[in-house]
Amino acid sequence: MKPRWWDEAVAELTRRDRVMRRLVRTHPGVSLRRRSDAFTALARAITGQQISVKAADAIWRRFIAAAAPGAASRRFPRLDPRCVAALDAADMRSIGFSGRKAAYVLDLAEHFACGRLDPSRWKALDDEALIAALVDVRGIGRWTAEMFLMFHELRPDVYPVDDLGLRKAVAHHYGDGDMTPDEVRSLGESWRPWRSAATWYLWRSLDPVPIEY
Repeated sequence: MKPRWWDEAVAELTRRDRVMRRLVRTHPGVSLRRRSDAFTALARAITGQQISVKAADAIWRRFIAAAAPGAASRRFPRLDPRCVAALDAADMRSIGFSGRKAAYVLDLAEHFACGRLDPSRWKALDDEALIAALVDVRGIGRWTAEMFLMFHELRPDVYPVDDLGLRKAVAHHYGDGDMTPDEVRSLGESWRPWRSAATWYLWRSLDPVPIEY
């Protein structure tokens, strides 16, 4: 299901901005969509950091088989953080994780298992407070947290200014191929409170295949 705010966001963006109007018409009938639970989405994001998509997929399949064997055949398997927390570093390395990345995933599992990260409390947190809670986990930086807020939490006004794809798309459509980070940030003010949708359409202008978490 698309976010409940999506249609309103698209209507506002197309009314205000001729570039957005064109991008929306180029990519009709698609939107942000959530595909997984919070822990599994974050574990998958950490797994894929700084390695190829092919390598990440292979490690992820082995990880699911080890931590949630009954879910291996599902299209969108769910991991139980308590089961992951029960694994040790040797188990993780045998799956294919580096020692550092194994520590990151186990730290994430511990945050969920002990309740330090509790999705039931997140609705009460604004974007910056939730980002702060997420970056407390080893291996999760601001960019990963922002992607999670957009693609899993479906927050409407996330604007990841440090994302290279976003900056490239903004410069292409609004700056003749060249804009400073401050200019990108300033332009985004005109899209509030729907910067997640604006960002999503700008990404689509570079890659028509939607990203899903």
